[in-house]
Amino acid sequence: MTRHLTNVLLLSLVILLASNLLLNGVTPAQLGITKTPYIHGQKWRVHDMQRPQPKVVDPANRQEAVPPPPDALVLFNGENLDQFRNKEMHIENGAMIMGKGGQETIESFGDIQLHVEWSTPNPPQAEGQNRGNSGIQFMGLYEIQVLDSYQNPTYADGQAGALYGQHPPMVNASKPPGQWQTYDIFFRAPRFNEDKSLKSPAYVTVVHNGVLVQLHHPYLGPSRWRANTEYQHHAEKLPLSLQWHRSEVRYRNIWVRPLDEYNAIDATSQKH
Repeated sequence: MTRHLTNVLLLSLVILLASNLLLNGVTPAQLGITKTPYIHGQKWRVHDMQRPQPKVVDPANRQEAVPPPPDALVLFNGENLDQFRNKEMHIENGAMIMGKGGQETIESFGDIQLHVEWSTPNPPQAEGQNRGNSGIQFMGLYEIQVLDSYQNPTYADGQAGALYGQHPPMVNASKPPGQWQTYDIFFRAPRFNEDKSLKSPAYVTVVHNGVLVQLHHPYLGPSRWRANTEYQHHAEKLPLSLQWHRSEVRYRNIWVRPLDEYNAIDATSQKH
């Protein structure tokens, strides 16, 4: 009888915990953390719901666009899609609305400074990872998550500002849905040896709405859902991608500063 009562109590606790998570927008698929591998060298599984949530901070409420510096390449100014492959993407009120197929730049990039402004649907649609989901994929491989993370519980390594599936942001600096948010991202591409082995990983620094959320953090490999990955040799420069994830996320005022020229000048100066 005692053992039966104990089992009943344990089952009740499990049901209560699952109910609370579901009420907070956590889907059953997100609860399957035991089915995902441990992140390389860490105690957390990929998309682990038990991983501590980033502290919420209130960012500055700036809504005006940030002008590009003189040496920037403007990828999207609200008028045309000349710099992108998907010419069918919808433009409305100066914003590009994500649709099927996502978006990819015509030009390829290595090390860059990227500025991008984005907004998630308002009123919010769905919950968890299905709420305002998109992503910025450097070289089409290394993702910084775009998500409506305002009062929207989900796994920590899938929040806005996360290295998707690998590392959460330091803090949650998200604005409410419908407001314009900014990313200023500094990406350093991976380096490979002549034998195609990895010399150094990709690194990224991310400022979200004026708040530092990633500081020169390494990618453990390309970003992937529910899985670890290993580096595979690829070109020094590849296109930048904007991910479509069944959410009409809006983008505006996208510009980049390719840093390869400056790297070459720095490398030359170090030889003297």
